[in-house]
Amino acid sequence: MVRKAWKSFGGMLAVGLLSAALVAQTPAAARYDNQIQSTVAHKLAAKSRFQNVKSSVEDGIVTLTGTVDLYQRKLDAAKLARKTASVQGVRNLITVAGPSVPDAQLEQKLARKLTHVRVGYDNTFDYFALGVKDGLVTVAGQDRTGVGRDEALADIANMPGVKDVVGDITVAPVSSFDDGIRLRTARAIYRDPVLSRYAIDPARPIRIIVANGHVTLYGAVDNAMDKQVAGIRAGSVFGAFSVENKLVVEKDSGQSGM
Repeated sequence: MVRKAWKSFGGMLAVGLLSAALVAQTPAAARYDNQIQSTVAHKLAAKSRFQNVKSSVEDGIVTLTGTVDLYQRKLDAAKLARKTASVQGVRNLITVAGPSVPDAQLEQKLARKLTHVRVGYDNTFDYFALGVKDGLVTVAGQDRTGVGRDEALADIANMPGVKDVVGDITVAPVSSFDDGIRLRTARAIYRDPVLSRYAIDPARPIRIIVANGHVTLYGAVDNAMDKQVAGIRAGSVFGAFSVENKLVVEKDSGQSGM
């Protein structure tokens, strides 16, 4: 009986100590969250563009609410909170409440903007496809280095009317083999007298995407013959395992791709 009593007393003592520890931790955790909240609130208040943004903190997680006028500012607010000491994560519930732009108009503006991404550098080897629905922009495609992807996403985030962004732009794997195919395909296409005019406008090239030896052509051409010739030229390139010709004839193009 004595042994059982001691066991029972020991169990109650352990439970009591655990409860006391939890109670003791609660004020400390609250002070910890209060410190984060004070710092984040001060940072937000110091930026006029975040004047309508509010924050709250629980267990080191910052929740942001309120409104901003550009999608980029929603991202900036989350970055500001995330860089605060001791923050464990950020829940970004900010609403983009800037001007509403009709989807078709917004898509046209973004398409024009993205045609100039990396112009003069390696934009021939990048491809972006856009879609817009109720201000939600979806952008997919492939970028050779990652620089074009970052530039494209920044252009989208700073466009008035964009409410949210879903990005699915992949970066091509580093491969000297693929780089060789890219260059040979570009020479084969742009040195053809029928296709050379597509090199004149740097914002309107035939896009050459290469992944593991497989070539895909994107973009818009003036007529069906140009599409056929481009496919033939790409198919003659040494080292290319396959060629998928996704060029569209300009008058039949209904998708924003650049």
